[in-house]
Amino acid sequence: MSEADHIQRFAISAESESETKTVVEARDFEFVIDEPTALGGTNDGPNPVEYLIGAWAGCLNVVVHTVGEERGIDLENVEIEIQGDLDPRKFLGAADDVRAGYQELGVTIHVESAADQETLDALSEAVEERCPVGDNIGNPTPTDVTIEAN
Repeated sequence: MSEADHIQRFAISAESESETKTVVEARDFEFVIDEPTALGGTNDGPNPVEYLIGAWAGCLNVVVHTVGEERGIDLENVEIEIQGDLDPRKFLGAADDVRAGYQELGVTIHVESAADQETLDALSEAVEERCPVGDNIGNPTPTDVTIEAN
């Protein structure tokens, strides 16, 4: 079986409802992305960078449970906190010498477990290595953005 036989494609479609509000469809689900009122939005949903780290938290949750189960580690009450700092000046066109995205992200996964810290450290390392969303955040991923007239 070739490597290509293992590839799964994921896709979404999104439609702009306003300058700040987007409705996204993913499989049979729909969700709203919007900016807070302080950034000109209507605050009808999390903003794009909040969804990004929210997606990472969701992925980390799946992976920590999967790897924990594989290793026989009982995990209860998993809670994930992610925080990051972002300088909006590039997005706003006010500076070219800063990144448009997060400058740094930090994750803390809180668990109740009888496992010792060495076991939890090894679990953390494996989870970070195996999380698809974390992989995309932590490593360059080729992108191709095209704008076409209808």
